[in-house]
Amino acid sequence: MTTTKNNPVQSLQPYLFFGGRCEEAIEFYRNALGAEVTMLMRFRESPEAGMCTAPGTEDKVMHASLRIGDFTLLVSDGRCEGKTAFEGFALSLTVPDEAEAGRLFASLADGGQVQMPLTKTFFASCFGMVTDRFGVAWMVIVAQQPE
Repeated sequence: MTTTKNNPVQSLQPYLFFGGRCEEAIEFYRNALGAEVTMLMRFRESPEAGMCTAPGTEDKVMHASLRIGDFTLLVSDGRCEGKTAFEGFALSLTVPDEAEAGRLFASLADGGQVQMPLTKTFFASCFGMVTDRFGVAWMVIVAQQPE
């Protein structure tokens, strides 16, 4: 990525906090999306003393990086408060064909809630919206090919 004086941003990645369920979320995304864990650090592994949010959270995930296709998703247990609030955004997955869209959509919907079933739209040959079991909103799309 090229930075300029007017645009010094080098990268942008979503960072999701799972309130104590991060390990479960990582396994879910590994199975549902083929996510690859490229880095994982637990609170007890922090080089800075006192990084635990509360007693008993030493083995919770302080920081992890997941690779999903060409995309990096950052995740954590955060303060291990037991609650999440994923509102006002969705993660959008673009896939090559309807079969893959169906497979990923069904995986994300397992234990979650379908907001809009996969269907043909004016902007995509296949599009659907689902909220997964952790409350993260996803859009799955197969872009229309130019004719």
